[in-house]
Amino acid sequence: MAPPAPLRGHRDDGPLCLILGGLARGQLPPLPGMLVALAVTALLLVTGVGEQRTPALFAPVAALLLTGPAATHPHHGRLDWLVPPGIRAIEYGYLAVLGFAQNVSAPLVFVLLAVLAFHHYDTVYRTRQGLRAPEWLFRAGLGWEGRMLLVAFLGLSGLLPFAYASLAAYLGVLFAGESAVSWARTGRGSGVMVDLEEENA
Repeated sequence: MAPPAPLRGHRDDGPLCLILGGLARGQLPPLPGMLVALAVTALLLVTGVGEQRTPALFAPVAALLLTGPAATHPHHGRLDWLVPPGIRAIEYGYLAVLGFAQNVSAPLVFVLLAVLAFHHYDTVYRTRQGLRAPEWLFRAGLGWEGRMLLVAFLGLSGLLPFAYASLAAYLGVLFAGESAVSWARTGRGSGVMVDLEEENA
């Protein structure tokens, strides 16, 4: 059973998380894995921000394996609302610490984080209006795990600044463009965005 659309959107899972979640068939509770992933990511960042940066670059794999299998859980637990902000902490923290530690230009780091913050704010705001973004947007946005894995892969190749610049440009056009077009073309519950009340009726 997939989680409710608003919560799934708040998690911002990509294709890899959803594949792992499908394999687990919604049987794994999301909170324990997220908490362990948060701790493991922090530990790998602490041990891998200097010359020995390899541990930090493997943090996305650990976060994906720990958090992804719970992607299709219903998220009905009393504290499961902590999972989306925990995932945001993993993603934002990873991108910020790795970028600054590896001498990526500060403006590039800030721009990428600002683009992601806009996307997540837009997702939350739509949900409060009873709307949600189309599913293709989350897939095209790579999901939190896809973005982290891409940065890690390019980091292993010595292309970390390029990773931040290309992601910021691509995601900025994608998220800002889709949001502007959707809000311009739709009223409440019509057009590109989906009315959650009608869908759940």
